[in-house]
Amino acid sequence: MNYKQTLDYLYSKLPMFTRVGAIAYRKDLHNTIAMCEQLGNPQDKFKTIHVGGTNGKGSTSHMLAAILQQAGYKTGLYTSPHLKDFRERIRINGEMIPENFVIDFVKDQQSLMEKLQPSFFEVTVAMAFSHFEKEKVDIAIIEVGLGGRIDSTNIINPELSVITNISLDHTNILGTTLPEIATEKAGIIKKNVPIVIGETQPETKDIFIKKATETNSPIYFADQELQLQLLQNTGKHLNVAISNGTTTLYPHLELDLNGSYQRKNILTVVEAIQILKQLGFQIDNEAVYTALKNVKGITGLQGRWQMLSENPLVICDTGHNIAGITEVMKNINDTPHDQLHIVIGMVKDKDISGVLQLLPKDAHYYFCQPELERALPATELAEQAKNYNLIGDVFLNVQLAFHAAKDNANANDLVFIGGSTFVVAEVL
Repeated sequence: MNYKQTLDYLYSKLPMFTRVGAIAYRKDLHNTIAMCEQLGNPQDKFKTIHVGGTNGKGSTSHMLAAILQQAGYKTGLYTSPHLKDFRERIRINGEMIPENFVIDFVKDQQSLMEKLQPSFFEVTVAMAFSHFEKEKVDIAIIEVGLGGRIDSTNIINPELSVITNISLDHTNILGTTLPEIATEKAGIIKKNVPIVIGETQPETKDIFIKKATETNSPIYFADQELQLQLLQNTGKHLNVAISNGTTTLYPHLELDLNGSYQRKNILTVVEAIQILKQLGFQIDNEAVYTALKNVKGITGLQGRWQMLSENPLVICDTGHNIAGITEVMKNINDTPHDQLHIVIGMVKDKDISGVLQLLPKDAHYYFCQPELERALPATELAEQAKNYNLIGDVFLNVQLAFHAAKDNANANDLVFIGGSTFVVAEVL
């Protein structure tokens, strides 16, 4: 098989959560363990940092990867889902996994895959571990796919675990309350491995402390250890100062990930860096400053409050649950504009009504649906939106909705694209 045929095989033969939802979710680690044993357990041959949480784990993973790379470490990065190219999921020092590696891996493992019938995610995790081992990375940032306790990535024994925050998402799988979801996320806390919790939440704090006590893991709540002062948001950079009590650690950090929600993530990242330094990693301030100013360029991250064009201003963001959309609305409200145009599509297994009730009634909506089985039909989305007095037009696909919004917008208007990672992916 060539590269395209190999991807077609992976997409068509293996259940893929992003396409079909919960039926692709495996409730144990059997397949991942079996595949990695066949590969000689590559995940044990390099150091890792494990990053979980509901929102912010992608941004946090990319910031950590950028800093470690800038500090001179050969750095692997495994994230999901991808936006434009499957190979975005597996990178080393910002470079995507070569097509030939993907082809050879699938060819070599095909008989085992036919026997095990793993999910798409299980295969990509094993592929990432194999690539990182063969390329002899110094360290790899491994982002949890879904949950934590029985996520395929949870066969690693990391140097550090990180959990960004907890909010309601994937409630059909992880639980319907914050404590239930936190229990699943806490599954990545390992024996004697330090854990950084990004956001202190009354409903989840004790769950993390209890788990860390059971595993003898030093636990750090980033928002209690560190303080942040917002200096300025220029529209291109978020300028912040970070201190630890009376000591200013970084008096003037510039972040090219400039969404307002990065104020939470940056505390998580800096606290993680402080712990890594204690563990013996050599990370100087210059590496932190340079990396955070150019995370997108270093790692290739896209879709986080990303400006696509000006006049009219076009911005996309992958926030897709209540917590994510709440942060998106803060950014929209902080962005000067005349009329607001929102291109929106969603998937069926999200809290549709919870998201819709957060959206402004004075915007013009362009309802659409991404090209995947989980997509909520645009007509259904528009009907549900009417219950919240959100009025607009229905389009057959994302591109038609996007172009209509741009055509209707004046120079001082704002066009926002979101509601689903997959809507953003198709626009990009």
